[in-house]
Amino acid sequence: MDRSKHRTPNAYGGRAQEGVLEEESSKVIESRPSWKTFPGQAFPLGVSEVDSGINFSIFSRHATAVTLCLVLPERGSIGTLNGGMIEMVLDPDLNKTGDIWHICIEDLPRSNVLYGYRIDGPQDWGKGHRFDSNIVLVDPYAKLVEGRRYFGDISMKLSKFLGTYDFDSLPFDWGENYKLPNISEKDLVIYEMNVRAFTIDESSGLNSNIRGSYLGVIEKIPHLLELGINAVELLPVFEFDELEFQRRRNPRDHMINTWGYSTINFFSPMSRYASAGGGSVNASREFKEMVKALHSSGIEVILDVVYNHTNEADDANPYTTSFRGIDNKVYYMLDNNGQLLNFSGCGNTLNCNHAVVMDLILDSLRHWVTEYHVDGFRFDLASVMCRGVDGSPLNAPPIIRAIAKDAVLSRCKIIAEPWDCGGLYLVGSFPNWDRWAEWNGKYRDDVRKFIKGDYGVKGSFATRVAGSSDLYRVNKRRPYHSINFVIAHDGFTLRDLVSYNLKHNEANGEGGNDGSNDNFSWNCGFEGETDDASIRALRSRQMKNFHLALMISQGTPMMLMGDEYGHTRNGNNNSYGHDTAINNFLWDQLDARKSDHFRFFSKVIKYRHSHEVFSHESFLSKNEITWHEDNWENHDSRFLAFTLHERSGADVYLAFNAHDYFIKALLPTPPEKRKWFRVVDTNLKSPDDFVLDGVHSIGNTYNIAPYSSILLEAKF
Repeated sequence: MDRSKHRTPNAYGGRAQEGVLEEESSKVIESRPSWKTFPGQAFPLGVSEVDSGINFSIFSRHATAVTLCLVLPERGSIGTLNGGMIEMVLDPDLNKTGDIWHICIEDLPRSNVLYGYRIDGPQDWGKGHRFDSNIVLVDPYAKLVEGRRYFGDISMKLSKFLGTYDFDSLPFDWGENYKLPNISEKDLVIYEMNVRAFTIDESSGLNSNIRGSYLGVIEKIPHLLELGINAVELLPVFEFDELEFQRRRNPRDHMINTWGYSTINFFSPMSRYASAGGGSVNASREFKEMVKALHSSGIEVILDVVYNHTNEADDANPYTTSFRGIDNKVYYMLDNNGQLLNFSGCGNTLNCNHAVVMDLILDSLRHWVTEYHVDGFRFDLASVMCRGVDGSPLNAPPIIRAIAKDAVLSRCKIIAEPWDCGGLYLVGSFPNWDRWAEWNGKYRDDVRKFIKGDYGVKGSFATRVAGSSDLYRVNKRRPYHSINFVIAHDGFTLRDLVSYNLKHNEANGEGGNDGSNDNFSWNCGFEGETDDASIRALRSRQMKNFHLALMISQGTPMMLMGDEYGHTRNGNNNSYGHDTAINNFLWDQLDARKSDHFRFFSKVIKYRHSHEVFSHESFLSKNEITWHEDNWENHDSRFLAFTLHERSGADVYLAFNAHDYFIKALLPTPPEKRKWFRVVDTNLKSPDDFVLDGVHSIGNTYNIAPYSSILLEAKF
């Protein structure tokens, strides 16, 4: 223990390059614990319990000195580190194997220990190094991370983040009858949602201790079942600092990051989603309880993961918490001058196809599958993962192939957001090995354009609802590899899409600079909220048109939390969700609209589930669809009708009228002994807009109202 010393600095040290922390010089205390130490072992990385004690292991190829920092339970809280931090200097002759530093400590407590590392190395920024031994860093392989206990607690905005571990708790009990849902990709209906925003509002009716938590999601499973979805796609749930912008003075220092696209650590569940400020250990257990409850209800769990950048920002305003100070040259893409490349739009870009970073990503994904039983992943800005270490695009990116071929991940849905902020747009051409699905951005744009009445997009709309074969009919790819969506967390909500022509970002303070300007929205005649009954009716119709188009399209549909009641962000294109109030799910608004808007959305989703004609395994053949169209080249036409043929004869006729006048449509002859029954007419008020048993007495024609759509089913 001659190499140990006891210090009482702030965990981010004296220099604090972020410019927000002013620290006194370190104070060395002569009291030393009487632990026995061993050289330790290189693997597994992170913290592990071995026969001789607790083993610590961390990678750093370019480090010249590594110090393990420990805070014991009796020595205080993470907020103040009362009593100080014990530091153990690792000897490179004893505690290093290759590029991995390690040490094993006997008699260390099996839980409630906070730990981090001080790491020193070359100071040459021109060669890509960013070492600063004043900062205590989070272990990239920490399975749990402790920070402030309560989300958005301004009094703790400068809270430190340190790793911890728990070898005392019993393994989680998944139950004897527990099983994975194992839903076929073609049958998925995905609901994109944010854990905290889903229940944090008082209108959720939940106890304040569980609002905005993993346990809060469990309480609202009945709503998800009533809606009819069978998969949730959770916005990032890896540990992140929601107050990152408040650590220093800047134009965005009033913001709270409610979405989480700013990862500190890739293994640890967001600790402030635990109930009642329970911390990281409880967060881990409650996350499993949430997954178990969702699975028991037949709902899969897909995680939105961010392996394209971290929270550590850029060189101008760095927020060094881990990778940057451990080995910047390995973990991030750099140019020839050692400067950070920025294909993420967030100041840094993770070096995904470097062998060490590849292992980190794969180990992280496997951890979430084996430890937390998640069912799949949606990869944010996945085109970043298709770049080499120098940032150039790769035709066969090793990390993308490795994920597709990995045995542990073989049961998982893997979904790419196939673009990045460097212009690498790969919709329809994302390297896939017949495994990867894609967020279909072209579906979103073409459907938006057609439904709002743009000219010249009828053919594109037809292609999209038929499964986007122009993009995905390659090798063994399937229609379900197209993740169809009209609305996602980025940009307008569904109600905003029909209420605003332009962004209105007054609430989040971005001044209109965030998000895309090309939203293909239409305000239906008035910008923003209005009491005009005709405009409100048109907007309601348009929202139903979008939803019907989404749910009858071949491929995998995804909708956004809140669209089932017409949630608005007041036109905000809020690309990182930095204003809590405009992102929360408002349960009182849901209750007020359940009799009509929610009812329609739920009925249409369940209708999709019960009719396989909307979810073909393969792309549609000529025998499976008939287009009632002989004038595809008519630029002015904004009407499309087609019939989906079902083997038993229960055909479905669909027509979409995006003109501003009625269309008298000639109906095709129904199959033998059957007649057309109207199931959906978005022009009608609830409950007539959806009638499951259908309304008969339909003749040879149907008068389809402006900006409306119909669905007819052939019944006996």
